[in-house]
Amino acid sequence: MVYTVAAGTLTVAAPLGCDTPRADGATAASDVVVTGTDDEMLVLEVTAANEVVVRLPRVEVGQGITTAVAMMIAEELDARLTDVRIPLADARGRGNQYTGGSSSVSSLYGPARRLAATARARLVTAAARRWRLPARILRTWNTQVVAPDGRTATFGSLTASAARIRVPDVSAKPKPASRHRVIGRPTTRIDARDIVTGAARYAGDLAVPGAKPTVVARPPTLRGKPLSVDDTAARAMPGVHEVVRIPGGIAVVADTFHHAFQARDALRVTWAPGPLAPLSDHEIRARLRAAVPRPGSVPRGSTRIEGEFAFAFVSHAPMEVLTAVADVRSDRAELWFSSQTPADARETIADLLGLAAPAVRVHVVRGGGSFGRRLNFDAAVEAALVSKAARRPVKLMWSRTDDIRHGRMRPAGHHRIRAAVAGGRVVSFQHLTASVGETYDETGPAAQSARTRPLPSDSGLYDFGRVSGDSGGIELPMPLGAWRSVDSGTMRTAEEIVVDDIARALGRDPVAFRRDTLRSKEVRAVLAKAAAAGHWGRAMRAGTAQGVAVHEEYGSAVACLAEIDATDRKNPRVTKVVMAADVGTAVNPRGLEAQLMGTAVDGISTVLRAGLHIDRGAVREGSFADFRYARQRDAPLVFEAHILATGGDPGGAGELGVPVAAGAVANAYARATGTRPRTFPLDF
Repeated sequence: MVYTVAAGTLTVAAPLGCDTPRADGATAASDVVVTGTDDEMLVLEVTAANEVVVRLPRVEVGQGITTAVAMMIAEELDARLTDVRIPLADARGRGNQYTGGSSSVSSLYGPARRLAATARARLVTAAARRWRLPARILRTWNTQVVAPDGRTATFGSLTASAARIRVPDVSAKPKPASRHRVIGRPTTRIDARDIVTGAARYAGDLAVPGAKPTVVARPPTLRGKPLSVDDTAARAMPGVHEVVRIPGGIAVVADTFHHAFQARDALRVTWAPGPLAPLSDHEIRARLRAAVPRPGSVPRGSTRIEGEFAFAFVSHAPMEVLTAVADVRSDRAELWFSSQTPADARETIADLLGLAAPAVRVHVVRGGGSFGRRLNFDAAVEAALVSKAARRPVKLMWSRTDDIRHGRMRPAGHHRIRAAVAGGRVVSFQHLTASVGETYDETGPAAQSARTRPLPSDSGLYDFGRVSGDSGGIELPMPLGAWRSVDSGTMRTAEEIVVDDIARALGRDPVAFRRDTLRSKEVRAVLAKAAAAGHWGRAMRAGTAQGVAVHEEYGSAVACLAEIDATDRKNPRVTKVVMAADVGTAVNPRGLEAQLMGTAVDGISTVLRAGLHIDRGAVREGSFADFRYARQRDAPLVFEAHILATGGDPGGAGELGVPVAAGAVANAYARATGTRPRTFPLDF
């Protein structure tokens, strides 16, 4: 249900609940907000200046969600896209503010359109009553209501009277898809110019009065602790205001980041090694391998096809490093940072500060990338603790080295797959895996424990007879986090490599074998499109090859064809990527293409070069110089994205392409080199 607001401007709210009347973003002109039960709790306002404002309960981290929602609103209102603004909502006490799981477009598609459709109905009714005309003969166009005789009224001129309408004279139902003129049309991001000109504001750009730049000296090993600190030299340096001890290290507050970094480096700290100090990659990988559950037997008379796969830890490494501004007082706190979980952040920070949650205000700021990193709010917690101790506002920034060596990372994992083939087909398929889990018991490696749980295998995508899976693992005191595509990024990659192995063993073409064994018609369709568009099977010179992979998740399907030049095996180059996706309704096909392009780069990176080494309890890598994520020279020379317009509700897309990109690149490398890659990244 959707309610309206009695106010000086039209404010339509999908049922709304929060701590204070204005905490969810209503403007000063709106005096009364009706509360309700809708988890999205959207608020739509039409200002007197003819601007449509919807405060978004998600975070924009480059995925284009503000553009997609603006398109939904513009579609139902018949507004110009340039008249729609989508600022980010502050953290709230109730409702859904979670950004993740490729769920934003699909979860907002219905509520946003219903919200705008209700606003349109009230605006049309207001115009009809002003002109004393039947509402049914009026239409909306370019953020105005138009009468048959040519009279027009902007939405802004109608907002006061529309706000008082309870029951509109025309339908408030969203349009059928057949009438869409904005949704489904490739659209440039509404914030594109701001991003490329530097007008877009990130946490580091904010000029909060009195907030002083702050950095943290961190231990050389994961979760190391300071034993002693001599800060005499640091405190005596120009521009230094405070040195504060926090759980993650020693924070320095100064006039500029230059002063702060200089003073940080002048600290004399003796560190106790972290609980992982006895361990390096070799030991971790051995323990993971031992934690993989044992495979079951295969049907009698069948032939086994097996593979074991090791995946390294991977940093999220968003281009914008973590930054948070905090102003903590004795009775309240105010913070600014980019967060995928702002409501959780507010609760956690309030608890740490000893404040009630309503006394903590969290302003959600756009982020320069995330890939799951901003599900955690490490920098905000530190900023709040430093601000409280220093009794002043602070702007705390993690350096690139901070984030790579002490930030969250994708867990390392080990996979064992056993397929059984008989009579020219797969009769059983087992996928067994172990991954690292995070424990907060810091007594050291002796505190590790195995964990086993049933694991539904992704290979249900294929008609592979008896499909089974199981999972074990080890627990380590290290910072882990959900990395783009989470489990699917390694699960599907390993399985798609084995699917190629099975096809080879049966003497089948990899595309034809997939086409004949896939269960889903949607996946078969995207596979056919990618194969045709990428000219699967074309003649290629020695040392080069094509690879293919498919995936289905989030209500969407995707296929990828990759071409690689591995004539120099130490420096393989992906030269072409063709992806085809079916996400139901693609609200913004151009945004979807950008998402697929990003996932292609992620797959290329984690298969070929990018991984983190644990060396005696420390992360060895410290920057993009040694954490070798794909750069421009590593990106494919040709990229194509083909969007299958099948209609229906939108599925998810943000993480969809990572597993197929990784699988296709790995399969292309295997075919180009005649090898069977099993450890990723390949040069680890």
